[in-house]
Amino acid sequence: MDVAVLGMGRMGRAIAGRLVAGGHNVAVWNRTPGKAGEIVSAGAMEAAGIADAATGADVVITMLANDDAVRAVALGALRSAIGGQTVYVDCSTVSPELGAELAAAFPGRYVAMPVLGSPAAVEAGTSALLAGGDTGVVDRIRPVVASLSGTARRYDTAQLAITAKLATNLLLLSEVVALAESFAVGRSGGLRDDQLRDLLGASSVLPAGLANRFEDMLTGSQDGWWATALGAKDAGLALDVAAAAQVELPAARAVRQRYEEAASSGLRDADIAAVAQLYQVGAAH
Repeated sequence: MDVAVLGMGRMGRAIAGRLVAGGHNVAVWNRTPGKAGEIVSAGAMEAAGIADAATGADVVITMLANDDAVRAVALGALRSAIGGQTVYVDCSTVSPELGAELAAAFPGRYVAMPVLGSPAAVEAGTSALLAGGDTGVVDRIRPVVASLSGTARRYDTAQLAITAKLATNLLLLSEVVALAESFAVGRSGGLRDDQLRDLLGASSVLPAGLANRFEDMLTGSQDGWWATALGAKDAGLALDVAAAAQVELPAARAVRQRYEEAASSGLRDADIAAVAQLYQVGAAH
């Protein structure tokens, strides 16, 4: 299929690369040029603008940072450029309200398809896709879905798929904070890092998704892909979903605050694992 991928962050590049490897004709665009060199070398075409990327595409995918970025692209140049038979797929982590707005703006051709997994998982085809929208529209993009992952969960609406993504993200964000505090307890009581690694690294209470960040959290590495600022944003979106149903989430509020503190302390672009750096034995936080 002819596919346009708008947004060349790490996830956008992973999606585009996977589609190129799957034999699709891929055009890519990013607001800041020059981030798609590796994908272009692999066979994608870098478009000069959104309209250039979207014109003639069977599927247009956005993978952008937040509601404002998606709204600016989707309801701006994309809506005026997209063809009548083109399916618009948003893989970004946004609010369910924006999902409903996009479904109304692109009737009969919009799918919310957030991704569960890291860029490396996308590249390996082991991520999971959460596809929300009309079944017939999702079926139209089956070759793209099949190229990206063998696991796709279906939801009747975009709002449900986005809510599923936010629920999952909140769980991992909370687990990261809990592990950081577990490290802080161990260090406060005198355990060395090698003892913490031996105790917790292979523990049955350590989920697989958290295990991927265990060593980075223990050593203080900032190399990752999910920035603390985006973690705070996602926790906030989860809080908004619950608040709309008049449900309080006090633990989630504390989790969001930790990521906001990390982002404001010079770790804005560091991976969420860097929240562990907020906990220093002997310092009050």
